[in-house]
Amino acid sequence: MTKIKFGTDGWRAIIAREFTEDNVARVSVAVAEWVKARFPEDPSIVVGHDCRFAGELFAEAAAKVFVNAGIRVHIARDFVSTPMVSLGAHQLNASMGVIITASHNPPAYNGYKLKGHYGGPLIPEHVQEIEDMIPEAHGLDLAGIDLKAAAGKGLLQEVDLETMFVDHVKANFDLDAIKASGLKLGYDAMYGAGQRVLPRILPDTRLVHCEYNPSFMGQAPEPIHRNLQEFSTLIPKEGIQCGLATDGDADRIGLYNGRGEFIDSHHIILLLIHYLVKYKQYTGKVVVAFSATPKVKKLCEHYGLEYQVVKIGFKWICGIMIEEDVLLGGEESGGIAIKGHIPERDGIWMGLTIWEFMARSGKTLDELIDEVYAIVGPFSYDRDDLHISEALKQEVLEKCRSNAFDRFGDLEVRSVETIDGFKFHFDDEQWLMIRASGTEPVLRCYAESRTLEGARKILDACRKAIGA
Repeated sequence: MTKIKFGTDGWRAIIAREFTEDNVARVSVAVAEWVKARFPEDPSIVVGHDCRFAGELFAEAAAKVFVNAGIRVHIARDFVSTPMVSLGAHQLNASMGVIITASHNPPAYNGYKLKGHYGGPLIPEHVQEIEDMIPEAHGLDLAGIDLKAAAGKGLLQEVDLETMFVDHVKANFDLDAIKASGLKLGYDAMYGAGQRVLPRILPDTRLVHCEYNPSFMGQAPEPIHRNLQEFSTLIPKEGIQCGLATDGDADRIGLYNGRGEFIDSHHIILLLIHYLVKYKQYTGKVVVAFSATPKVKKLCEHYGLEYQVVKIGFKWICGIMIEEDVLLGGEESGGIAIKGHIPERDGIWMGLTIWEFMARSGKTLDELIDEVYAIVGPFSYDRDDLHISEALKQEVLEKCRSNAFDRFGDLEVRSVETIDGFKFHFDDEQWLMIRASGTEPVLRCYAESRTLEGARKILDACRKAIGA
């Protein structure tokens, strides 16, 4: 049987190859065993699926395993986002949340994410415990497990997680201010699980790709600029003042200004901290992944906030959020969580926060970014994913470990950080980070400079230095 391993954010595999009903059942047997051991009194699990192919089939397979084990299941009425399942686990006092999703992966994939009772990613040690318990075979007659009979016994209940989420939004945002502001807003769901919820919250929003299409038109639903060209072009053409995009399960954010220019997550994190502290008088610690801009530290120093850097993967941020008073947790890849919500990435929640900031301040996104620049200084960021041979990848990593790189082009390395990868700091607050993918022969290279030309120059020098 296939060895099932959970990566940075769940188990993902190609549908009908490794991602099969039987393998979903194997994982679910381990989840059921773990939940019953941890929550012996009335264990329950929230189960949902996003818009991917056969999501309902796989969600029902998981539900069958759980009810067969005597665990109460709250199953989502239709496709939902990951944050909806996390919120459901928290609000329904469930022992666990399970969502069938491959997030931003290409359409051929599906996946399985684990959520804690607190409404965020299950912490790494608990994920590992479950992974270690996955049997070689599930040993169940799945076809013989009757979900209707389970519902009759009170073991299975259908829940409307989307309405629960909408009600939570209405209770926490000044939607009237956004509606009254006259802002022309746009939203690209990338055919993902946010497609129905945003029209319910702000019906006048210009919608793009907000229809059901499990193929995602053949494109990975990842909210990065190269995947959002149509949306980017539409924004200035239609006079949209701010554009929001979310990924397949709507937990990551992509953002555009009124000129159709992509605003990266580093800037979004800074904008959110600035709004929450200066305008809303919030306090708390800021926790960011290693690939985030050091400008976050500068802003935290300005506002007197505690600041911590962790490994890449939102699960590391969540572990701190459930234990400490955290204002914001964020990653370079667009996964951000803030105080007042669950300890979970939520692209729609972050987008609404930015829109509320614009509406209440009466300022454009660019003007708000200028407020942040007045504190931390202007900067630009870019990233290259280098598809290289495994041999070259390992050679580069060995050079990084042995401090073989003392300069990149005409930039001299002043210091190196190694929390999760290698971050080379140069003069003038410029930096380059090199980090290998754990699953494929890809080297991720991140760079920041005062201008985009400067960031590109660093990335070009990096390519030359490693021979890619």
